[in-house]
Amino acid sequence: MPRGSLDDLLAFLAVARERSFTRAAAKLGVSQSALSHTIRGLETRLGLRLLTRTTRSVSPTEAGERLLQNLGPHIDEIEAGLEALVELRDKPAGTIRINAGDHPAQTVLWPALKKILPAYPEIKIEIAVDNALTDIVAQGYDAGVRLGEQVAPGMIAMRIGPDMRMAVVGAPSYFAKRPPPKTPQDLTTHNCINLRLPTHGSLYVWEFEKGNRELNVRVAGQLIFNDSTLRLNATLAGFGLAYLPEDVAQPYLALGRLKRVLEDWCAPFPGYHLYYPSRRQHSRAFAILLEALRYSGKSA
Repeated sequence: MPRGSLDDLLAFLAVARERSFTRAAAKLGVSQSALSHTIRGLETRLGLRLLTRTTRSVSPTEAGERLLQNLGPHIDEIEAGLEALVELRDKPAGTIRINAGDHPAQTVLWPALKKILPAYPEIKIEIAVDNALTDIVAQGYDAGVRLGEQVAPGMIAMRIGPDMRMAVVGAPSYFAKRPPPKTPQDLTTHNCINLRLPTHGSLYVWEFEKGNRELNVRVAGQLIFNDSTLRLNATLAGFGLAYLPEDVAQPYLALGRLKRVLEDWCAPFPGYHLYYPSRRQHSRAFAILLEALRYSGKSA
């Protein structure tokens, strides 16, 4: 097999992972035309088409996908080994990329980061807010944040937050027109504000538990969002009931702008965990991040 330079392989890896010449070129700091020329040269030397290009997207061919799966983990290990050399410097440094949903990014990650970053100016953090169940290895992230029950198999997971609860809430103006639900089944007669899940495109099922009873209720209503802020705003405006994290609803409950129902059916569940590949060789910067996020309190 003809041998190409490592730069050519890194260029292919960036395009295959980003699924875009534009994003890959920006990540690598080169022009799109130069990147395209590099990929064409690699394909010519290998005698294989590695990428399928359309006007709107780029995707690996069968050969490209095989190269991506074989090449990616080895390149990641090399980069992790090089990053570990940062430990030889006087101060921790390096870039850490984290994939997290909007709620944990705001409630867990940012409060911890704003405390430690001033002391470590050479540590850079990139947080990609993404509510889908993204494959962090395939997308080149150092770590991700998910609820404990959602952590992908084969990952090291560390608890970074307390147990959580959900809350079914509505505005006083909504309840002025409708009686509050007494049981989860009553929600089927109410106007509920739904959440569209980004991973599978289905609507989120509202989950309830009381004693030994567990109920999953598929609700319906006029509004469906894939954004938590819009769901909250629509609820405050009286357009229906919403199923929100308890901490999101609490300030508005305290002000009387929201009213809570079915509280006895909302049981605690495992909170957020930071997770990362077990093979990763930690840099000092990553170790500092782990320590800053480690949760040592009691469950809520």
